[in-house]
Amino acid sequence: MDLREEGLPLKTLFSQHPGASGWLSPFLLTCCVYLLWGPEAPPSWPAALLKCLPVLCLALFLWAVPTAGGRARLLQGGLLCSAVGDVCLVWPAAFLRGMAAFAAAHLLYLRALGLFPLRPGLLLLVLLSFAAYLSLLLPHLQPAMAGPVAAYALLLAGVLWRGLARGGSAGHGTLLFAVSDVVLAWDRFVHPLPRGRLVTMTTYYAAQALITLSALKSPERKAD
Repeated sequence: MDLREEGLPLKTLFSQHPGASGWLSPFLLTCCVYLLWGPEAPPSWPAALLKCLPVLCLALFLWAVPTAGGRARLLQGGLLCSAVGDVCLVWPAAFLRGMAAFAAAHLLYLRALGLFPLRPGLLLLVLLSFAAYLSLLLPHLQPAMAGPVAAYALLLAGVLWRGLARGGSAGHGTLLFAVSDVVLAWDRFVHPLPRGRLVTMTTYYAAQALITLSALKSPERKAD
């Protein structure tokens, strides 16, 4: 049995890859710099670069440590699409383009997470939760935004389903990604939240890191 199919606890992943924590240092450093300065900064290209640097560091991390082959390449592609989305979302007028970039990232994450184990009951629970949230959110959207936001939410629900089904860091990461997007949408379209941008970006960076760590190689269990 391949332990990668079930998702491993972070403690186990790091114990098997002692050098991985060092390669995460650029990600952690750029996160701290952005979270201290960037969330409330006015739109600018320096702010956009600082915002996407942590995600680009995660893409480089996947080149530096032993990973699960093709799955890691898919996650790298998702991270690069996410970086494009990060840049677009700095400017409110580019919101739809940013959402399209993140939709592309989620498609790659879906492919990377796979369909095993299936767990259809979990899918139903996730879809019901997203439907309840959309019922609260959609009345606050302009008609032109309702369709794209609903389609994106469906895609995000799929990623959450697959992450929770796999478990381990993938499950925690996709759950935090959903929390980040829920807070972002509520803060933008319904009512500004105290420290809304900071909460959005903190959960977002944590989500991307956990999803990235799910690509670390895990040894196959030896036959008893």
